[in-house]
Amino acid sequence: MRFSRHVDRVADRGLQRAYPALLAAAALLWRGLCPPLRWMFGALAFIEAGLRGVGRGVARAASAASGVLTPRRAIGLVIAAAGALLVVSQFLDYRAVQIGVAAVEAPDGIQLAKPPTVDVQTAGHAHAYALVGVGAIAVALGLAVIWRGGRTGGLAALGAILAGAASLAVILLIDLPHGLDVGAQSSRFAGASAVLEKGFAAELAAAGGVVLGGVLYYARPCLIRISLSGRGASARRRRPRRRASSRARVARSA
Repeated sequence: MRFSRHVDRVADRGLQRAYPALLAAAALLWRGLCPPLRWMFGALAFIEAGLRGVGRGVARAASAASGVLTPRRAIGLVIAAAGALLVVSQFLDYRAVQIGVAAVEAPDGIQLAKPPTVDVQTAGHAHAYALVGVGAIAVALGLAVIWRGGRTGGLAALGAILAGAASLAVILLIDLPHGLDVGAQSSRFAGASAVLEKGFAAELAAAGGVVLGGVLYYARPCLIRISLSGRGASARRRRPRRRASSRARVARSA
């Protein structure tokens, strides 16, 4: 106990002597850290204010866009864009005949050239550009969905489904076999093989987009009809009833 008391007194005297130096060191440290901390928190406040402003602007823009770009108009825009892509894809290269086989690996520092291709054809060549007209019809149907709803929009969406399904049938039954057919090039070149180019994928995606847009129109929740009789009954249940007067209550009890 004597030793612990002695240690306590020595430590207390040491802390009392060191207190002014520690206080001066803390004040010096605070004076050095105060300006950087002020700048840092000021920058954080400025960034927060900027982010809040951007968030408010995005919210206002989203609210304004939601009033213009309704689900019906968005679906019509998808149908029209897919129809335009279908028209453009008919003029893209969709198949070619590749001469030879590409090497699997190459030594370091050596670039391999792609095998040459011949007999390159556009997508519309296989079916006499019939899908150009179908794509134009799909664009018109998409515009009809954008500008008119109700029965007109439903008929336009149904027409888009039929046009997209017909396009898929033409692509899969005519374009695909024709694109994979080497033809007369097999007798002219050894190791010739038919390959499908980006045009085939473009027209396939466009036809699928037309069908998808028409299906989405009928799958929209806003097209679910509400029973007017059920809505009227619900309103009657919510309507507050008038409390009967004392005379009427006495009359009913009598």
